[in-house]
Amino acid sequence: MSQREAIRMSDEELARFLDEERVVSCASIGPDGWPHVMPLWYIVRGEELWTWTYGASQKVRNLERDPRATLLLEAGDRYEELRGAMFRTHAIFERDGASVAALGVALYTRYRGRVSDAVRESVERQARKRIGIGFALSSPATWDHRKLAT
Repeated sequence: MSQREAIRMSDEELARFLDEERVVSCASIGPDGWPHVMPLWYIVRGEELWTWTYGASQKVRNLERDPRATLLLEAGDRYEELRGAMFRTHAIFERDGASVAALGVALYTRYRGRVSDAVRESVERQARKRIGIGFALSSPATWDHRKLAT
């Protein structure tokens, strides 16, 4: 077995990693052709990772022009602790206000815990200016260097 195969995450390990981590870096292609990388909060819905952002943001303009994106999640400080997952994917957009608000509530619930009525109202107000972005989580490249010790 190759070292690459030995450090690959199983589907269950990848699902656990996505659940544990909190920030995904999203690389889109900027108007000048250079990568544009931004950190995002996310939730996983089935086989898709979802986030939201302001509809007028550079990343939305980039992904509307060219929906290709690379997502990266990583963890670990020392070489033998490094874990990560990279996905080459395409953006899909959600613009329906109620759906975007529900996505925002789901994000706040994941990152902040229980959402009060005041927070829910704030999220619903924010949703008017935001857009939901989904990414299919197919064909990941994964690594878990902790497996090297075994």
